[in-house]
Amino acid sequence: MTSEPNHQTAPQTSTPNASAAPAPEAPGAPTNPMITEEMNAEIEAAMKDMEKAQAAAPKPKAAAAPIRGPRVIQGGREHRPGKVVSVGPDDIFIEFGPKELGVVPRIQFTDEDLPKVGDTLEVIVNKFEASESLFICSRPGSVQKADWEMLEPGQVVEARVTGVNKGGLELELAGHKAFMPAGQVSVEHIKDLSVFIGEKMKCAVSRIDRTGRGNIILSRRDVLEVERREQASKLKDTLAEGQTVQGTVRKIMPFGAFVDIGGVDGLVHISDLTYDRVGFGEKAIEKFIKEGQQVNVRILKLDWENKRISLGLKQTQSDPFATAVNAIAEGVEVTGRVTKIMEFGAFVEIGPGVEGLVHISELDYKRIANVGDAVKQDEIVRAKVIKIDKDNRRISLSIKALKAPPEAPPKAEGGPGRGGQGGGGGGGGGRGGRGGRRDDFGGRTAEEILKETPALRRMREQAKQMKFKGGLG
Repeated sequence: MTSEPNHQTAPQTSTPNASAAPAPEAPGAPTNPMITEEMNAEIEAAMKDMEKAQAAAPKPKAAAAPIRGPRVIQGGREHRPGKVVSVGPDDIFIEFGPKELGVVPRIQFTDEDLPKVGDTLEVIVNKFEASESLFICSRPGSVQKADWEMLEPGQVVEARVTGVNKGGLELELAGHKAFMPAGQVSVEHIKDLSVFIGEKMKCAVSRIDRTGRGNIILSRRDVLEVERREQASKLKDTLAEGQTVQGTVRKIMPFGAFVDIGGVDGLVHISDLTYDRVGFGEKAIEKFIKEGQQVNVRILKLDWENKRISLGLKQTQSDPFATAVNAIAEGVEVTGRVTKIMEFGAFVEIGPGVEGLVHISELDYKRIANVGDAVKQDEIVRAKVIKIDKDNRRISLSIKALKAPPEAPPKAEGGPGRGGQGGGGGGGGGRGGRGGRRDDFGGRTAEEILKETPALRRMREQAKQMKFKGGLG
């Protein structure tokens, strides 16, 4: 009986790995006679496996530390700010937080706005590349390579126009068909959309439906409006009244034309369009400018509060009236074309943009009831300059001044007194040779016919007795 305890304790004292053995029990602690050597070995192996597993397990939040800065969702896409840690020839690396790096293609930046190391940059997180532990990012508003799996509303992509239909443009994007409504092609109306076929255009994803037929709706107008707003904010600091800038005619209205001067629209009123006379309406204005035409305009007034800019086109041209006034003078003879016939006279163009008025009283020596009877539209006439009003910018012309005046009626040979057979002198009115013409009244003058005579008085009395209405009395 005494040999069994010695047999049980012998293996414990002869264990090769004494440090790995369980700690000796405290004095008086009960021992478990059922734990064998094999069980101790299994426990030790399990404990070692648990320690290895705990050492290999990642610490909580260590691999996904919170990204620096707020997370903002715009258009279904995540915007995050980060700190630029490296600017390479092809890529720009951004640190969002500890062990959180993102990469942005350098091609999306120009040399002017290229960020520097240490700058804070806001980017769009497209996806996480687990193999490289990198966030693939892009610059907000930049054109990205279209990927069907990455397409999201608000994303700016580049698509190719493949065709035109009644509603708008047909495009190809990431191997899928896309559609752009006609109203979303540009900020202004475009009559012929076929000019875009075959071109690549920068546009934004308005809507995407991955179910069914996978419809994609694109908009180029949204991108253009964003660019125009950015340019307009810059122009506020550079534009000033009196400057001459270049612009593009966007739209023609009955009262003038809207011109895009680099991000903002200004109005060229019909009165500031040209020095020529311009009628009211689009057709009259289109005689001088066309939509899409490049023009130089003068900034007349800037009103940023009410978003109004007044422009002038004729202010950039030489004043033809001032040129004509220096070349002509009152009394000279000019040649011009009848441009307009009015009730009070006719306007004659005597130079480019310079017209003079021939009043109806200056058309001819005889009485003219209708101006069209004296001159015709587009007729070439000769006239004399009778007055130049520089203050009111008016030139008065006369056509009859270049015509020979009519001859005066011949006077009687006897003069105003007695003459002819009755002798001369005196102011009497004998029957002899009274002055005046006799041929028109049967040899009598008007004075003789109207003279009160006894025969005339008798005829007047007889008429009264006959009670005729009117009569001679």
